[in-house]
Order: sequence, then C-alpha cells, then structure tokens
Amino acid sequence: MGEWLGVAVQARGFSEGLEVALTDLQSSWNNVQHHTDEISSSRLLVRRGQAFNITLYSRNRAFQPGLDNIIFVTETGPLPDLSKGTRAVFSLEGHPGSSPWIASLQTIGANSLEVSLCAPPMAAVGRYLLKVHIKSLQGPVTAYKLGEFILLFNPWCPEDAVYLESEPQRQEYVMNDYGFIYQGNKNWIRPCPWNYGQFEENIIDICLELLDKSLNFQIDPATDCALRGSPVYISRVVSAMINSNDDNGVLNGNWGENYSDGTNPTEWMGSVAILKQWHATGCQPVRYGQCWVFAAVTCTVMRCLGIPTRVITNFNSGHDTDGNLIIDEYYDNTGRILENKKKDSVWNFHVWNECWMARNDLPPGFGGWQVLDATPQETSNGLYCCGPASVRAIKEGEVDLNYDTAFAFSMVNADCMAWLVFGGKEQKLHQDTSTVGNFISTKSIQSDERDDITENYKYREGSLQERQVFLKALQKLKAGRSPGSLRTESQPRSVPLSDSPRSLATPSLQPSDVVQVSLKFQLLDSPDMGQDIRFVLLALNMSPQFKDLRVNLSAQSLLHDGSPLLPFWQDTAFITLSPEEAKTYPCKITYSQYSQYLSTDKLIRISALGEEKNSPEKILVKKIITLAYPSIVINVLGAAIVNQPLSIQVVFSNPLSEQVEDCVLTVEGSGLFRRQQRVLIGVLKPHHRASLTLETIPFKSGQRQIQANLRSNKFKDIKGYTNVYIGL
Repeated sequence: MGEWLGVAVQARGFSEGLEVALTDLQSSWNNVQHHTDEISSSRLLVRRGQAFNITLYSRNRAFQPGLDNIIFVTETGPLPDLSKGTRAVFSLEGHPGSSPWIASLQTIGANSLEVSLCAPPMAAVGRYLLKVHIKSLQGPVTAYKLGEFILLFNPWCPEDAVYLESEPQRQEYVMNDYGFIYQGNKNWIRPCPWNYGQFEENIIDICLELLDKSLNFQIDPATDCALRGSPVYISRVVSAMINSNDDNGVLNGNWGENYSDGTNPTEWMGSVAILKQWHATGCQPVRYGQCWVFAAVTCTVMRCLGIPTRVITNFNSGHDTDGNLIIDEYYDNTGRILENKKKDSVWNFHVWNECWMARNDLPPGFGGWQVLDATPQETSNGLYCCGPASVRAIKEGEVDLNYDTAFAFSMVNADCMAWLVFGGKEQKLHQDTSTVGNFISTKSIQSDERDDITENYKYREGSLQERQVFLKALQKLKAGRSPGSLRTESQPRSVPLSDSPRSLATPSLQPSDVVQVSLKFQLLDSPDMGQDIRFVLLALNMSPQFKDLRVNLSAQSLLHDGSPLLPFWQDTAFITLSPEEAKTYPCKITYSQYSQYLSTDKLIRISALGEEKNSPEKILVKKIITLAYPSIVINVLGAAIVNQPLSIQVVFSNPLSEQVEDCVLTVEGSGLFRRQQRVLIGVLKPHHRASLTLETIPFKSGQRQIQANLRSNKFKDIKGYTNVYIGL
C-alpha cells in the first residue's frame, strides 16, 4: 500500500492547479531587441511580427507539459472582439491556424517558465492587456492578468506593411529624434532645426491618446481599434488629428498676423512641448501652427508609432482650390499682387510628410513613399486631412487613385496664370508652366545635408513626358467632374491657349516672346534683417529696335500662404534701350521703410510691371526676398558623457539698430534636457552681443542635437543648433 500511496500523493500534487506568483515581462531586454529602449526600459513596448519573451514564476510547482494547458489572451481597445482581431486566444501547445498570434515554450525551470510570444505582422497597434488561463489536469482553471504592453508597427519585419529594407533609412526615418525642416524661398533655402523627440517621456502615451480622441474612435471605437493595423488608416487618422478643424486636434492653424493669444508658429523648434501642452490642457488645441509645425508634429507621432516618416518642403507650392490645375494671380498696373478672388495661391514654401508603406488598396507599384499633409487646406471625405497619396502616382499623373492624389499633384505641378486687372477688365499677362513645385527637399540620411527629391514627384520641367503626365492628370480631373464629356488625348484641342493650361506643341507664353524685352531683379547684398535692401532691375532689349519702357515697381509683405499685404514702397522707372542694349536701374528699400510693415514670415515681394510705349503688351517680373537673421551660436564646453554634468554656452545678439525688449531664450534637446529651458533676457541694446551658460545632465547616449530660439518684441525666431555626441 505504501508504494501506491506515494504514487497517489504524487499524482494529487501534480493535479493542483499551476499558480502564477509573478510575471517578468523582461521589458529591458525585449525593448532593446524591438528598438524601443529609447522610449522606456521599465514598460514593455514591442513591435508586431517579432517575438518577445516573458517569464512566469509559479507559486507551487513546476510546469508540466501535457498536464498544464496554458492559454494566452491579448486584448486591445474598449470592446475586444475575436472576430475583429482585437482579442486573440492562443495556446502554448500551438494549434496551427487557430490564431495568428503565436506562443512557444523557451525554457522550463524549477518554478519558472519562459515563453516566447509573437503578434502577427498585421495586428492592430496600441495598448494591449495580456492575460493567461491555466487549465491543469483535474485542477480548476485559473486566470491571471500578466500585465500591459504596447504594440507598434515594425519596419524591421519583412511581412509588415511598413517594412523598410535599408537599415540606414530605418535609423533616419524611425529612430532619429531630430532633423531639419527647409524654409526660406527657392533662391535661399535654409534649414530650420527641429526636435522631434518621439522617444521622450510620455510621448508614446500622448500618441495613443491622440488616436483615441479621433472622431473615428468617438463614433465607433470597436471598428476604429480593429483598423489600427493598417498604416493607411492610421495615417489618415493622424493627418486629421494634428489639425483641430474637425475635432480637438493638436494644433490650431493661424496664417494671419496676430498670435497674441498663443505662440507664434515661427517660435516653435520641437514637437515635444506642443504634444505635452495639448495633453496637459485636457486635449485643447495648441495655438498656433503653420505647415511646418503640422508636418513636424505628424513626423513625431508617426515615427513614435513605428511608421517610417520624413518631412518634405516644396518651394513655390500650389494651392489650387477649384481643381483645374491653374493658379490665377492678379496684379494691378503698379505691379502689386492683389488678393485672390478664388483663393488660389502659391505658397512660398509648403511642408508635408512622406510615410513609407505598402498600398495593397492600390494597383501594384504604388507602394513606398506616400504624401501625408496635416495642414488643413481642403477636406477629404468630409474631414480636414490629406493622403496618403502615392508619390509615384503623383509623378505618373494617376490623380484618381486614393487618397487626395489630385490635390497633391496640383501642389507640385499646377500652372500659374498672371492677370492684369485694370479698369474693371482682366488682361492675361502670361502663363508659367514651371513656377510651381521647385527644389522639393528633405534631410539626407544620416547627414545634415539637404536632399533634392523633385524627380520623385515630376519629370523634368519642359520635357515631353512631363507635359503628357500633366494632360493625363487634367483629363482625369475633367472626367471626374463631368463623365463622358472628354476627348481622348489624340484628338485635337480646340481650346485657345489663354484658356488651356498646356498644349504639347506650344511652349508656355513668356512675356519676352512678345515684347522682346526681358526684365530681371538682382540682389546686390545678402538681405539681412535690420539692413537696407539693395537691388537692381536689369532690362535687356533683345530686338533690333529702340524700346521706351515705363516700369512700375512695388514692394509688399507676404504672409506664408502667399496672401499679400499692402505695398509699402513704390517707384517708377523710365528706361530707354537701344537695340540689344542692357541697362540696370538701382533700387533701395531702407530698413525704416520696411520694418513696420514686415510680417513675422519676413517675406518681401518686389515686382515690376513694364509696358512699352505705343504697345499693349506688358512685362511682369517678380522676386521674393526672405530676410535673414544671424544664427545663435551654441558651444558645448567639455566632453559630453551620459549622467555627467555638462555646460553649454549660448551666444546670441540683437541684429537691429534699435533696442529690443521682452527677450526670451529657449533651449531644448532630446536626451539632454528633460524639458524646455526658458531664460528671460529682458532688454537687448542695439547690436548687443551676449552669452549665457546652461548646466544639464545628459540622460541618453548617442548623437543628439541642441536647438535654441531667441524671441523679442521685434523678432520671434532667431535660431541656432549644434550636434553633440553623448558618450557612455
């Protein structure tokens, strides 16, 4: 009997339910493997399509394969549902096909069990609850909540829709937490430093909160969470949520001149302060943003979620409100640009994002980089969002492909038509086919240089291919508006040139083709803020006849979106040109003339409207000048070591010949400062140069960037940056 008793006791011991006393989510180790250790080492953040390990510690005995059946449950969203994929139930035994989630046994210890779990590469991203059900032979079923984890997109996983093959590209477009946004104008492109800070404290939580505040989630949370596995869906939600036009989005846009109840968009130099302010105020939109701020915050959110993203600047960006691929500009006889009646405009520059993803919703070949534009310009399916629009579709004129490809096409490839408004009539001055869409720029991979990616968006200006694509896009747009009314491309076009955006045979009508006189502006000095602007008007007679010209010149400030302010300088030149003669007419706009009329965008548009004596033809020439500030200089004093005190010297100056007040210096940098440093400087005398030293303790190693901004009552955005490597 003794032997049998022993067996019975032993059998009864094994029939006890396996009790879990403790779970180790191995956050620190898993996060390193999943490239999320920059976010946290204490919370589990993993990427889909890639295994992660957890250890279960039992209270009473060892795990026995065959006797203990361990079933894992993952749930996301407020209404987890097996049929929607927001709840998964999968066994350690691994019954193939029962669930796309996988659990496999790694090692068994005396009182521990290490298990590998893997989310499918199309799983919804977001916050998950992990539970376990243990069913032991003859024992009761016990259930435990093991903990929470966050699941992200995985550009390292070939089966994930956001897979990016190149490791340098992944490092730049997912892992890099700083960069440059290109501003200025096409003749003077300058990098503006930006702190994306996607791995800073609480940013991942704010990004997930942003998804939960979307209208889609508010209306149908179960479906919204189920769709979060799609980068196309997520990008549309984020695009709508960064602006606040339809919802409690992150930023209020303001393209006026009054920012007194918020922050001037030019003052921002990082996304972290914006996202944290939005969260801290109960998701009240932050005042204010313009295009580069919308794009920069979008970049932060998308990189944080794991979707490769970059920031793109398009110089001379078209905003075609009526979808005819023509942007009309109106001038009076003094050469000044008038407020546009149709609200078409050419923005000095416009900034959007590109996100990398497969497009299984489109025909093959249109995956890769997709345009996403969070700046609220036009609605898309009833909401202010734009994209994702395939960059390749834009280049090929496939403007009927989802989403918003036609609008994106017009931003880089519309025609400009200039009109003279005089005596209640409109006279066509000229049509320009190459003004819109220049020097499309983004930061280079693992370098501070600028990459020109214009060829990704359009064929070479003036080439036959480019014109064929333009006509294809125009026909598709017309077909969309009035089905059945279109001719095919091979049929002759009976529309006169003045109404036709382009014809394959006819080059664009330039003023010099008609009057044989060309006008051109040329700056004599770098246009620095506080200095006089000196330039000349070059007039060239290319004909064998004498020419008598009257030229009306004017200067006016522009807002960033191309809206003109009233002229503050005007002049009239009378120029007589012999055959084939060139002459220069010198011009000067003094600081006192422009200072009080300048908007914070620091844009001045000079224009000249020339007319020849006894001829109805007019010549229009224009130039945009962006006034420059001297940069802030940042010096790192000594070696930068993680967790060691570091001194940083900031040198700045007042560039103006007048005293400025209310000066505030702001300094930030991910991995170096846990929050923005704001120093009240007060008054700076004319041309006064000053410096101060800040102390900090870097808390992250690797390549980092420090950004600084100086504002006052006279200027808002004197900026500077320096890169610094933080050693271990």
